[in-house]
Amino acid sequence: MAINLDSLLIQVIASSIILAPVMWIAGRYMVGEEKAKFSDAVWIVVVGNVVGTVLSNMFSGFIGAIIQLVVWLYIVKHFFDTDWMKAFIISILTVIVFIIIAIILGIIGFTIVSII
Repeated sequence: MAINLDSLLIQVIASSIILAPVMWIAGRYMVGEEKAKFSDAVWIVVVGNVVGTVLSNMFSGFIGAIIQLVVWLYIVKHFFDTDWMKAFIISILTVIVFIIIAIILGIIGFTIVSII
């Protein structure tokens, strides 16, 4: 199965803009500011998206999801120079903070749309 490079580029750019700051905040909270640099968070998101796209084209189903999760945790572990448990907690915190931000933006957006 071929990878759509246009779609991948858009996904990497959008994810970097949205997810990298959240990953950076979670990383700074867990491992400190000396290990969690913003550029590391951007690289985690970029490499994670590219590798995830390639792996999702190679593997599917539950096995593919497990492989992607392990690879994603390894990327977080490598760039933030931490252990596996902290990489897992950073990933969970990133998801939680991202969901909260998405809900807040959704409420604000819904309110603005309903006013117009």
